[in-house]
Amino acid sequence: MDSLQKLNLAFISLAITIVSLNIATDLPFIEVKFPNNNILLRTTPVKNQSSSIPSRVGSDDCRLWTQVCSDEILLLAHEPENVAWLKRVRRTIHENPELAFEEYETSRLVRTELDRLGIRYKYPLAKTGIRAWIGSGGPPFVAVRADMDALPIQEAVEWKHKSKVAGKMHACGHDAHVTMLLGAAQILKSREHLLKGTVVLLFQPAEEAGNGAKKMIEDGALDDVEAIFAVHVSHEHPTGVIGSRSGPLLAGCGFFRAIITSEETGSSADLIIAASSAVISLQGIVSREASPLDAQVVSVTSFDGGKSLDELPETVVLGGTFRAFSNSSFYYLMKRIREVLVEQVGVFGCTATLNFFEEQNAIYPPTTNDDGMYKHLKKVTVDLLGDNHFAVAPQVMGAEDFAFYSEVIPAAFYFIGIRNEKLGSVHIGHSPHFMIDEDSLPVGAAVHAAVAERYLNDKHS
Repeated sequence: MDSLQKLNLAFISLAITIVSLNIATDLPFIEVKFPNNNILLRTTPVKNQSSSIPSRVGSDDCRLWTQVCSDEILLLAHEPENVAWLKRVRRTIHENPELAFEEYETSRLVRTELDRLGIRYKYPLAKTGIRAWIGSGGPPFVAVRADMDALPIQEAVEWKHKSKVAGKMHACGHDAHVTMLLGAAQILKSREHLLKGTVVLLFQPAEEAGNGAKKMIEDGALDDVEAIFAVHVSHEHPTGVIGSRSGPLLAGCGFFRAIITSEETGSSADLIIAASSAVISLQGIVSREASPLDAQVVSVTSFDGGKSLDELPETVVLGGTFRAFSNSSFYYLMKRIREVLVEQVGVFGCTATLNFFEEQNAIYPPTTNDDGMYKHLKKVTVDLLGDNHFAVAPQVMGAEDFAFYSEVIPAAFYFIGIRNEKLGSVHIGHSPHFMIDEDSLPVGAAVHAAVAERYLNDKHS
């Protein structure tokens, strides 16, 4: 690090102190400047910050990216007033969870904040979704996406901002995702004069059910967009650590249900034996047909043969899930599940009718990160947060409808750590005990903003 960088960082530390004093005492307008006389930070009284478009912030030198530019974004994200706002927004959303395609109040909150920030948007997409944009209004276009829906889970965490809706909870962190993207929106709006193109902000409904991403795409969410990024909170990573990898990150996911009956009415075929044989045969698909270097899953998770103890059932219903990290493996599993079930029960004089729930949009392809977008994410994160805040993430058998975006344009999906043992933020998503460390909020906002702004910057370098 040369002497000028050290001096700039010293001024950043001083700026943080001055901003904190300004917010605490409601001092009049101030400017903090770098030694080269470019503005780093411009603050206004607190009473104006909550209801006005952000002041123009950012050194003009950031038209050619340097470490100073990363430091500016991180400083903006961690302003005390900004952090307090992020927490308020997240807690409001958390208290009022809404399920897939019912995110009316969450969407209203987002639009209210966008209006306050003076950010243009289109609404609705996919029923409750929003497409907002910041920048020149022209190419290149890069998108960042956040999902908005909650889960049908009764919250078990006892805290001041517990869900107010019985049987519904933000148990997967989508409240944090929305908040981080709004935080990035505020940062980017204040630096709009530096954007060499347009950042598109996608607030998407129905990630948990209904494949909201597909409907957003159908409604024009990706029009003109050439790359897209998104984040998901992770209890596997310490708070503020970013994790990702090139190539397949999340598995493709599908479900199946088979109704097994006798081929002939009045037949004495033993459906229980036929169905049980099929279950055993399904296990051989992965163990005997898949490469051990290509992770795949076929699991039977339900089996209903009736409740009678002294007579054979007229039907048996079984079902389960299958997962794989490539489309070829995924659709091979789908093909073999059908073949094995139909042919195996046929040995016992039975038939199997299968449903893969394709009409219900229950199939998610693998989420695959473009190598170039992954490298961009890693470079931005390391410059923003340091080497110790980026980790190569292992592949995860969970699925995400962000995969539909990654099938259309280059994409990168990444995790942000929320794990904090002292707070109890250690539970996996979809648990009624799930909670997050809110210190991750400004970090996520900063990463989003830096990834987007620097993408546009690099396209013109």
